[in-house]
Amino acid sequence: MVFRSSNNRLVAGFMSMGFMLIVAGCQSSDGSGSGGGFLGVGKKDDAAINADVAKAKASDLRAYCPKVTLREGTAVYNTYGKAGAKPKAPKDQDPALATDTAQDDSARLSYQASIGDVTRDCNRDNGMLNMKIAVAGRIVPGPTAVPGTVTLPIRVAVVEGDKVLYSQIYQHKVQISDTSTATQFVLNDSNISIPQPSAATYQAFAGFDEGPKKVQKSDEDQPVKRRVRRPKPKAAPVANAPAAPAPAKGSQTTISDIPR
Repeated sequence: MVFRSSNNRLVAGFMSMGFMLIVAGCQSSDGSGSGGGFLGVGKKDDAAINADVAKAKASDLRAYCPKVTLREGTAVYNTYGKAGAKPKAPKDQDPALATDTAQDDSARLSYQASIGDVTRDCNRDNGMLNMKIAVAGRIVPGPTAVPGTVTLPIRVAVVEGDKVLYSQIYQHKVQISDTSTATQFVLNDSNISIPQPSAATYQAFAGFDEGPKKVQKSDEDQPVKRRVRRPKPKAAPVANAPAAPAPAKGSQTTISDIPR
């Protein structure tokens, strides 16, 4: 009987100690205490947590690929026939203000090109961010369309704020053989290689761009050509011819001396 009672007390002691350890573990498992987890298991200091956060941010940056955006007014490009040439401006009007009747007449429209989708792909190599940008769309024929080649001016650019990292205008040629239906086109730019960013601050753009427009100078801006009149060379003085010898007296014939 004595052995059994002591054994019971021993078991009860172990059960009481286990309960106390469980309670202590629950109190410190929230990470707010200095001990970390249960009996110190799962303990994580601030340095380790910061390292994990840094790894997560670096992973997000490695996966970062700038989104391609179409700027307003760059998704459609129209071409017109030769009819309806731009009229000459009056003398008292700036030629840059002269309207082009062909540009406003839909009956003279040859083709209308539109961009429907833009995609990109990124990879990294030796501190450089390499991008591939694809621009896809279609060309719809107009009333004056004829089979041939249509040239589409497409610009692809990557910027960081006001800084231009990459910019290129492509004269993309599309062959049109059937003027009764739309023709698809795709431009692939795989030449983009820019420094890898330290933050997600890059922006990529694509769209139609004819480049800077040439403004015709007015007559007032044109330089005036002046003719310089050179003096004519003076003729060389002519030497005085020797005077004819006077006839001798008595030998001069007069009208009255001629026999009738």
